[in-house]
Amino acid sequence: MSIITHDEARNTARNSSFYRAMAILPRAQRDAMFEIYSFCRAVDDIADGEGTREEKTAALDHWRRDIRALYEGDHAGLAEGLINALRDFSFEQDDFLAVIDGMQMDVDEHIVAPDAQKLDLYCDRVASAVGRLSVRVFGLPEQDGIDLAYHLGRALQLTNILRDVDEDAGLGRVYLPRELLSNVAIANPTPETVAACENLDPVCRPLLTQAETHFDKAAAIMAARPHAEIRAPMIMYLAYRAIWRRLDSRGFSAPRQRIATPKLAVLGAFLRYGLF
Repeated sequence: MSIITHDEARNTARNSSFYRAMAILPRAQRDAMFEIYSFCRAVDDIADGEGTREEKTAALDHWRRDIRALYEGDHAGLAEGLINALRDFSFEQDDFLAVIDGMQMDVDEHIVAPDAQKLDLYCDRVASAVGRLSVRVFGLPEQDGIDLAYHLGRALQLTNILRDVDEDAGLGRVYLPRELLSNVAIANPTPETVAACENLDPVCRPLLTQAETHFDKAAAIMAARPHAEIRAPMIMYLAYRAIWRRLDSRGFSAPRQRIATPKLAVLGAFLRYGLF
């Protein structure tokens, strides 16, 4: 398979809603966030793209080598786009590697009904690790930033999982935890049995409550910080909180209509936090 380069991911990302949301930031911060996003898009495209498991692992290993080279001052290859951002914001190498490890989890196997501990590890790698990179750009104090990344990352990822239950099942994946699937007597879960379940409320409502708790804790952290530090994460918070509310209202009984990002909520968040 061909390896997704940082430049290819950057070109794709320019038309994304994320890129438009990050346009509110000062240039150095905006450029750094764009590079983080492009890195995440590149490794995600490897995990979700075509190719054998061996080819995908080799491609992710290539990224691992180049991230390590970036920190060692060697030729950074695929990671060269991150050079200026690393100089300006002193990211932790382990957070980039954690994101790659999260992609590797999807490559190693189609995740089907992980236990709660494995699900939390997955959320940390694919979401909170990205948050730990991002909060350095936003300028939050270190512990506040780590705490915000922990709670907001998990809130966003759990919301994504709940929104995409049927879509993920169609791809052979089930991120709903095994312990909760027992609530609907699915002892040996498969994507097919989960997608066919008429009422997933007993499984999904507890996760919805977990996400709400993380949203509330993220909001409390942001409420104590200056406006300039939390503009970008607040926009993400408000957009995903709107998705959460729609999930809460819709429920998880079949047919589960797909919920898109509410455009008015995003616009309202942008007007409130992006312009003032």
